[in-house]
Amino acid sequence: MLKQSLAGAWKFRQSGTEEWLPANVPGGVHTDLLALGRIPDPFVGDNERRVAWVAQKDWEYARAFDVQPEAMQRGQIWLVCDGLDTLASLTLNGQPLGNTENMFRQYCWDVKSLLKAEGNELRISFASPVQYTAARQAVRPMMGVSQAIPGGPHLRKAPCQFGWDWGPQLPPIGVWKDIRLEAFDSVRLSEVHVRQLHADGAVTVEACLEVENWTPGLSALLQVTAPDGEVLTVSRELVSDDGNRLTLQVENPQLWWPNGFGNQPLYQVQVKLNQSEAVLDEKEYQLGLRTLELRQEPDEWGRSFTFVVNGLPIFAKGSNWIPADSFPTRISDAYLEMLIRSAAETHQNMLRVWGGGFYEEERFYDLCDRYGILVWQEFIFSCSVYPLDDPEFVENVHVEAVENIRRLRHRASLALWCGNNEMEWGWVDWGWKEPAVQALKSVYDNFFHHTLPAWCAAEDPDHTYWPSSPSSDTPFEAPNGQIQGDAHYWDVWHGRKPFTAYRDQYPRFMSEFGFQALPPLETIRTYAAESDWNMTSYIMDQHQKNASGNSLMVGQMLDTFQMPKNFEALVYLSLVLQAEGIRYGVEHWRRHTHRVSGTLYWQLNDCWPVASWASLDYFGRWKALHYAARRFYAPLMLSIEDAPPCQSIFISSDLREEWQGSVRWSLETLDGKVLASGEKATRVEPSGVTAVEKMDFSEFLNDDTRRELVFAVELWQSDKCLARQTAFFVPTKHLSLVDPQIDFDMTLKEGLLAIELSARSLARLVECSLSGADVIFSDNYFDLPAQKGITVTTPLPAGWDLARARAAFQTRSVHDTYAR
Repeated sequence: MLKQSLAGAWKFRQSGTEEWLPANVPGGVHTDLLALGRIPDPFVGDNERRVAWVAQKDWEYARAFDVQPEAMQRGQIWLVCDGLDTLASLTLNGQPLGNTENMFRQYCWDVKSLLKAEGNELRISFASPVQYTAARQAVRPMMGVSQAIPGGPHLRKAPCQFGWDWGPQLPPIGVWKDIRLEAFDSVRLSEVHVRQLHADGAVTVEACLEVENWTPGLSALLQVTAPDGEVLTVSRELVSDDGNRLTLQVENPQLWWPNGFGNQPLYQVQVKLNQSEAVLDEKEYQLGLRTLELRQEPDEWGRSFTFVVNGLPIFAKGSNWIPADSFPTRISDAYLEMLIRSAAETHQNMLRVWGGGFYEEERFYDLCDRYGILVWQEFIFSCSVYPLDDPEFVENVHVEAVENIRRLRHRASLALWCGNNEMEWGWVDWGWKEPAVQALKSVYDNFFHHTLPAWCAAEDPDHTYWPSSPSSDTPFEAPNGQIQGDAHYWDVWHGRKPFTAYRDQYPRFMSEFGFQALPPLETIRTYAAESDWNMTSYIMDQHQKNASGNSLMVGQMLDTFQMPKNFEALVYLSLVLQAEGIRYGVEHWRRHTHRVSGTLYWQLNDCWPVASWASLDYFGRWKALHYAARRFYAPLMLSIEDAPPCQSIFISSDLREEWQGSVRWSLETLDGKVLASGEKATRVEPSGVTAVEKMDFSEFLNDDTRRELVFAVELWQSDKCLARQTAFFVPTKHLSLVDPQIDFDMTLKEGLLAIELSARSLARLVECSLSGADVIFSDNYFDLPAQKGITVTTPLPAGWDLARARAAFQTRSVHDTYAR
């Protein structure tokens, strides 16, 4: 098969106008207008509102091209569009090709009869998604999220692009994936299903083929290349157009493991369709050899919900993934890898590709395969009622589902198919009671509990289907229950409960929970002038999409901290507050891994610069939560269950072997005077939890001393301190904190800065930074007890020397937020 790309330089214009402008494909109207200076940056100030007109208009794209001579000699030439967003009408040399109405599908047309060797013109007319959905919504209203442009459920387009409680109302328009010509004579591979079958320590790699326009004399070759370069091949003659099966046995397979449990060796699989010596078509796949199941078995609390990889039960540690940019064609390979790598560097082993975005591109799943990140994959339905009683709508979804199941089913990273996000919960608790809407409840039931799982079973019998998140797997019964299934818990954020409320929850699998923070100040600078640096300013409100978000942040902040002295202090406190809240929940659930099998916090990333639940902001900057995740998702986690006057020490382990070491603890004054201390040898079973000790400090506490004390714990193995934790007897705002007088010594070795920090009194939640550089420290936002040195490292920024780094190094702690 010969492929000719049509990506690159195009032209575009607003429909009904005369002026053609240069464009880039893949791309979109917003990004093309922005590149030309025709619109302001939608991410700055309140420009989102100023560019709303773009999605309300119709647009045209066009490209002239010649056909490669070799392609013209082939019997068939198809125009292949991997992604058109969304309402497109195509013509080639003035002749209509067809229409599209689904951004998640590939569209193809036979264009051989319409092509010329030279001087072809392809035109794509895009209708406004906003006008389309408004017209449909006026005829038949569909329930959706309050932060979105109404009507989104009528169109197979990423729901969050119409707006969400963290995302702008900026629905893109354009060619968002590759577009090309594919030329072949007549025969090609129409479908390949690669599977792996494990038995007796070996793996059989199987490829089931379907051939379009089969003729006698065809053969197929299956080639598997191991990570060490060993090549296995098998070939056979094809006797029909389907049912052709090739198999290879891999002896002594190198198994693929989730991040933290082993390596991620990847085998390269090639399937070739041959006729005599000629290769007519070929497909390539990246394969990790592993077994995976979702184990749901009766136990004393109900029914488990545990992912099991290669026979090993895994505690899922991760977060929720949203589209990485409101304009997805701007996502570079390097940026995408940085996000996935940052998840892996914080010991995450699962991402939930949330149902309000889109099915990600191949490069996303390539990275998850490489970094050992399991993917909870949702179909694109979220928080809404959809017209699933419309046969044309359902058939459109059917094609979308089959295409994406076939595209992703071979992935080592794929863990689960999930029908939707929060729609079952919506039917149960969100007041979807209007008669016209209620009539769709049975339609929902049929689609997500019968139709969609049947499609999944037919196309991918190797992965579990789950109807909704959250769900108990019993339709419309306790979708957020604690007996079986997965749960979303939002009472701390939306319900304004304290962080201690997390300890009342024992879900079988916590797939969503979260707390907001502002982004770092350097990110706020990109959208708000200093004159707007106020939590209630107009511009700050434009970059807070949750209606009560800022007040919820400040309210919880004042439960924990004193009133910040200025805006910079408020930003810092919002960051550490978020980290403390999510830490509180995860540590609790990891202390109960016999009952809870995973936590996925909301959310990993942002699609624009905004106040949100993300741990990585839009520019990839690590917020305090992301540093906290590196500690609370560590394979060996030290935690303290604080219930003053009692403090209990726990160690939670993901390790596959027993761990032995010791715990050292001390009850100290804030300035470092030790009142009591101890050390205890301890062990933790593989994937186990050890309750080390519970201590009652009542004899040391009164109304005055409780404000002066800190309980400090360290985890040691031999002569190395592996982890530190602190706990207190009053909220941080009531601690008798004084200026900690943080001191540091900085050295440089082989491009790595080492900064040894010390303090004369407890420094609470120390933030380290290098002014003028974005760097990632080995640790950050940590407590620094008095008289105890802590060393952090970071790579020296390019072009810097040690003197510049010393001058740029800064610290901040909670005490610095006080007005004095």
